[in-house]
Amino acid sequence: MTRDELERALAELPFRLLRRLARTIAGPPAMRMGKRRIIHTIMAAAETNQARIEAAIRTHQAEQHAIAAVPSTPAEAAADPKAGKPADLGSFLEGIGVPEPRPFVPDDWQVEAVDALERGDVIVSVPTGSGKTYVAVEATRRAMREERTIVYTSPLKALSNTKFTEFSKVFGPESVGIITGDRRDNPNAPILIMTTEILRNLLYDAAGGEIDVRLDTLGLVILDESQFLGDPERGVVWEETIIFCPSQARMLLLSASIGNPQELAAWLTSIRPNPCHLIRHQRRSVPLRAGYLHPNGKLTPLFRTVAMPPSPSQAILHPEAKRLFTMYEEDASYGSRRSG
Repeated sequence: MTRDELERALAELPFRLLRRLARTIAGPPAMRMGKRRIIHTIMAAAETNQARIEAAIRTHQAEQHAIAAVPSTPAEAAADPKAGKPADLGSFLEGIGVPEPRPFVPDDWQVEAVDALERGDVIVSVPTGSGKTYVAVEATRRAMREERTIVYTSPLKALSNTKFTEFSKVFGPESVGIITGDRRDNPNAPILIMTTEILRNLLYDAAGGEIDVRLDTLGLVILDESQFLGDPERGVVWEETIIFCPSQARMLLLSASIGNPQELAAWLTSIRPNPCHLIRHQRRSVPLRAGYLHPNGKLTPLFRTVAMPPSPSQAILHPEAKRLFTMYEEDASYGSRRSG
């Protein structure tokens, strides 16, 4: 190996092996010595110890290849069609891109959710990317045909701004307004986008006698990211919004991560004049993949398989991800010691 190749190979070794190697060829390294200083110490002795250093590197590389070729557990072997062989980066990135355009056909659950709003409130609990926005748009169309006011809320001003842009493209800018803490555009539009706190405050005013006559025409309230009901600090805002929402308005709650949607549906049914229908499924339209990007630009699958593990107990890290984790921790530890 050249000196550059040797130094690069040393940088790939775990910190504990570097310390052991430094102890063998140059005596015990100082306790506060970081990875770069240990590599420098080893390189200083490389001229007379290169064979020993290369042997240690080859031994470690052989061990890593052996580990990568064998599944860690029977469960891993069963989950991986390649009998435990770690997924490569090509397989991880395969299929990523813009799909070919094709006619849109709503899923059965989307049609069911829109129809259920005719009979009462609806909770939609489906994975991210499944098409919750389609339900919101179609429900908004129906409410507009009935000349009702629609309110769409989100927990963040940034998300409200995004929805304002989206709905303006669908329904036209003259039909959509926005009210947040620092923005108020077209407030008399039939479709109003706002943060949940703003709607709660409007309902507070109505309950206190300062009635906005437009509440009489309110036909649909859409609460996006409704899992915030469980937030220790902000959850009360969603609860009060639901409690004070006018009885003639239908409520549509959207979320990808409600842990107890059945209980939430039962609660809405108990406090609202109409029953609450739960629309739920767990099949992902867009499968998830997990990767790890090291600060040096190296990308690797996070798990040994391309697909996400079916459960946390079967989550086995990719060997390359483990190595990059170790590098990052060692570099971060060395940097914190230097700054200290």
